[in-house]
Amino acid sequence: MRATTTFVLPPELEADAPPPTRDGVRLLVARSRRPLRHVRFTDLPSALVPGDLLVVNTSDTEPAAVDGHRDDGRPVVLHVSGPTPAGRRFPARESADLRARVDTFLVELRTPDGRRVRDGRPGEVVHLPRGVDAELVTTGRIREARIAVEGDVRAWLAAVGRPVRYAHLREHPPLTEYRTVFAEPTGEFASAESPSAGRPFTPTVLEGLRTRGVGVARLVLHTGVSSLEEDEVPLPERYRVPAATADAVNRTRAAGGRIVAVGTTATRALETVAEPDGSVRAGAGWTDLVLGPDRPARVVDGLVTGWHEPQASHLLLLEAVAGPRLVGRAYAAAVERGYRWHEFGDSCLLLPGPGAVGRTP
Repeated sequence: MRATTTFVLPPELEADAPPPTRDGVRLLVARSRRPLRHVRFTDLPSALVPGDLLVVNTSDTEPAAVDGHRDDGRPVVLHVSGPTPAGRRFPARESADLRARVDTFLVELRTPDGRRVRDGRPGEVVHLPRGVDAELVTTGRIREARIAVEGDVRAWLAAVGRPVRYAHLREHPPLTEYRTVFAEPTGEFASAESPSAGRPFTPTVLEGLRTRGVGVARLVLHTGVSSLEEDEVPLPERYRVPAATADAVNRTRAAGGRIVAVGTTATRALETVAEPDGSVRAGAGWTDLVLGPDRPARVVDGLVTGWHEPQASHLLLLEAVAGPRLVGRAYAAAVERGYRWHEFGDSCLLLPGPGAVGRTP
């Protein structure tokens, strides 16, 4: 299933480095039946109204990319997307080193210049730093692999890994550039890639929201690699919506306020625990929810988002929240006005107004 929104992304609109200031990026404000506004992210508080509630993702970002080589010596980059949904754990005795624990992770293989590795086969071993091997278990772009590490995979990645990055970047930003102001390390494997819609937020913006009377509630959704190809649906991901956040959402709705999710990740988590009447409950686990025409948004009234690539599955989620006409207007204007794409690019605030999806601007 494809989104209605279509466009051509000129290469010069790909943000190839972090901006000078996080909250200085551009913000397109798209509201139903109103002209589009072109402002800066520091103006976000003024685009909302007292009583609105922003819901943010506090997932941390892992240095999930590791350089290695295949059995025949060819170099490869392994992206550790996260643990398998089944949570399978292989006993330590299956490792040659009895001190190592063998866990199964979802991984992606790419060449050093960013191309997808298509010929990996089950049973093949990828050799990684510090004597660690990853044995491929399944086929596909995102596949399972057994990784044997003495101690903890996260500690090993902290020592040898780097942020997942793609060919549009001309620099190699450090991990701190990918982490958001909301990031809260929890000791579990977090996001393979940054929940980047929250990246432009700064203490200054948060203070502006507080002064404006806009609330902020927190949840967690740990994202896997986001480099989905055409027609691929999002992977199952781990989420946690605390009781305090569920209560804040329900109180805001009862008072007539809007629920504005920061990013597709926060949207997916909230909608996973949403009842048909729009109320939400606390919950945690794995979600395979895919929002789209068959499952429009029930609780999310608006969305702060970055700009997604043509044919990305995320566009279906945007349309499920804001409707295809408003999303299409926003994307056409973003291309025309030279907004920047990707994780270090500009932002958009979609406020479709009351009513279900199918609402039109």
